[in-house]
Amino acid sequence: MSEPKLSHLNARGEANMVDVAEKDVTSRTARAEGFVSMQPETLDLLERGEAKKGDVLATARIAGIMAAKRTPDLIPLCHALALSKVSVDFTPNRTPPGLHVTSYVKVHGKTGVEMEALTAVSVACLTVYDMLKAVDKGMSFSGIRLLEKTGGRSGTYVAEGG
Repeated sequence: MSEPKLSHLNARGEANMVDVAEKDVTSRTARAEGFVSMQPETLDLLERGEAKKGDVLATARIAGIMAAKRTPDLIPLCHALALSKVSVDFTPNRTPPGLHVTSYVKVHGKTGVEMEALTAVSVACLTVYDMLKAVDKGMSFSGIRLLEKTGGRSGTYVAEGG
């Protein structure tokens, strides 16, 4: 079996934006997740809505949505896409203490939205940190990964445990 070809490299190994002109327009989706670990007291503060900077989850949700829309400004070879749907959701977790962050992105286009879903989760996690760092500088992120993608030539992908 031959190694898969990296589409973002040209024949000389240089960075190259993929030409999607001949690809079919299809419905494409992606889901991603991540986790923000924090002290139990920080999670309590978050759930009570008493963070000094304001509504942490509302701010992180908007930041994640905005980040998905701006992905080509952050990831150099991503195509600009007219996203149909972006959602960012949060589930508090007691053991271990923290916040499970998920995103869902949908487009009707010629290329997938995996990077947009991953960017949404990453920036939402960073925003949670920014909003709560005054009380817990030891927060950390883990498990940022693609859970699922649909559409396109490569079809459906579902991560193990996704």
